[in-house]
Order: sequence, then structure tokens, then C-alpha cells
Amino acid sequence: MTACRRVALSCLLLMLALPLSANVRQAPEPELRDLLQRTVSEADSFVDRYDAEVWLLDMSTRLSRYMPDAEERLTLLKQVHHEASKAGLKPDLVLALIHVESRFNRFAISSVGAQGMMQVMTFWKGELGREQDNLTDNATNLRYGCTILSYYLKKENGDLNRALARYNGSLGKTSYSGKVVGFWQDYWYVKP
Repeated sequence: MTACRRVALSCLLLMLALPLSANVRQAPEPELRDLLQRTVSEADSFVDRYDAEVWLLDMSTRLSRYMPDAEERLTLLKQVHHEASKAGLKPDLVLALIHVESRFNRFAISSVGAQGMMQVMTFWKGELGREQDNLTDNATNLRYGCTILSYYLKKENGDLNRALARYNGSLGKTSYSGKVVGFWQDYWYVKP
């Protein structure tokens, strides 16, 4: 076998092995698994209040360049507002995370298999015994994603940078959290 073929074969084997190594994961914490199980099982109930409507109008304008269909946009924003509020998160922070994770593409799939707007890892469905859940369904994806982020924020005692790094699987690094916070401050932040 020539040296050139040997190098080509080595590269091919390495490329084939990369997806296998990307799927290696640590077992989720039982407390987080239980919290997700309870949250995913609850029924949706969004109450439209005046301040939510003001927020929806403002965010709809900001989101229009990524989602031109007004009905689809408002439906998503109501879902984001509901799930973020339910999880104790700022809805505009969740929009920044979605902007970074998927650019509002509900069908986004990462190189490691994370799916949907908030790029939720598919192993969660198995952990919860809910293999039928569709992570490209926005309501489902937002419920999982907001619950996970909220859990990590509590685990990190409110340290947003560490919570975002945990969410992304990059604890100890700051590039991901910096990017989300940057998008939040530049595009999505709502002054109280």
C-alpha cells in the first residue's frame, strides 16, 4: 500500500470514527432527569396578559427577518414566553440562545445529533421514557430546553455564563456563553 493510500485510508477511518466519539456522553443527573420528566408531562396553559402582548409585538418585529410568516412567528413567541416564564427564565434570553443554537430553524440538527430550536440532545427522550416526543416540535423542544437551562442556572447559583456553558456541554469555556450573552444584549434584551 502506498503512503498516499495509507494516509487517505487513515483520514477516512478518522472521519468515520468522529461521529461515534461525539455521541459519548455522561449519564444525566437523576435530579435533572426527574425535573424534565415532570415538566414534559404537564399540560400547556399560556395566559395572555397585557405585558405579554407588548412583549409579543416588540419581539415579533425583531424576529420578522428570521421568520417572515407572522402567524408562525407569534405562535413561536407565545410558546417561548410561556415555557421560559414557567421555567423562571427571561424569554428574551431564551430567544438569544435559540438565535445562537439554530437561528430559529426548528429542523436544525447539530453534528452531535441535537435537534430543534434549542438544540436538545435526543438522549433525553430515552431518559424520560418518551421516545415518541418530537424535538423538532417547538413546544416540546422549548419545554425540554427551558427546563434544562433553568436547572443549570439553579445548579450554578445564578451564574449565567456557567449555566450556558453547561447547557452547551462546554463547562470551563466562555466562547459559547459569550456569544449567547452578546446576542441577548445586542438583539433581544428587553429593559425592565
